[in-house]
Amino acid sequence: MALYLIKDLDDDYHSKLGVWQITETEKELRALSSVPSDELEEISYIKSESLRKQKLAVRTLLDRMFDEKVYLNHHDNGKPYIENSSINISITHTDKYVAVIVNDTEEVGIDCESLDRDFSAVEKRALSEDEIDDLDEDQRNEQLAIYWCAKEAVYKKMSQYNVDFAEQIEIENFRLRGEGELDATFTQKDGFEEEIHLQYMTFDRHVLVWVAG
Repeated sequence: MALYLIKDLDDDYHSKLGVWQITETEKELRALSSVPSDELEEISYIKSESLRKQKLAVRTLLDRMFDEKVYLNHHDNGKPYIENSSINISITHTDKYVAVIVNDTEEVGIDCESLDRDFSAVEKRALSEDEIDDLDEDQRNEQLAIYWCAKEAVYKKMSQYNVDFAEQIEIENFRLRGEGELDATFTQKDGFEEEIHLQYMTFDRHVLVWVAG
């Protein structure tokens, strides 16, 4: 069993964060998780074994984070929700890790990426000119990974269609550390600006960024 982390976040929103490292076989994950039969059938239709394992690992992690059995579903826009609870949830997964953040009252967002991925395309697609100017050549790929994960986490929290990552989500300049905090501004289509606080951590060549509330 590869439970990497479950902790109550030290913030004003009483969020809980969970991370699972996928070391099990698909059969082992099926045995570890209590997946409802209809969801298990849906997972079985997924062609990619890696993605099937990610889905099962999410289920296994949720079993560790909740005392009662939860029924996971998704809105039409892909945003996850728990059918038998009003708790807010956000989910992310890579080939090696899945992560979940939950909060009783506030919308949340989370994203994880492998630092072995090339993030050069993110620069033109998702960053503003100011953010590009703040990049450090020696840590460029790592910074781009954090920018991308932060913007994805904000996007998941806001749950809006057709968000322009470069124009609507601005991440303030930060110094890259093993873990830290980020400040972001989300600009609504009508020009209203909302300040958002994020946290991040790096581990095992991965970066994880979340919005707790």
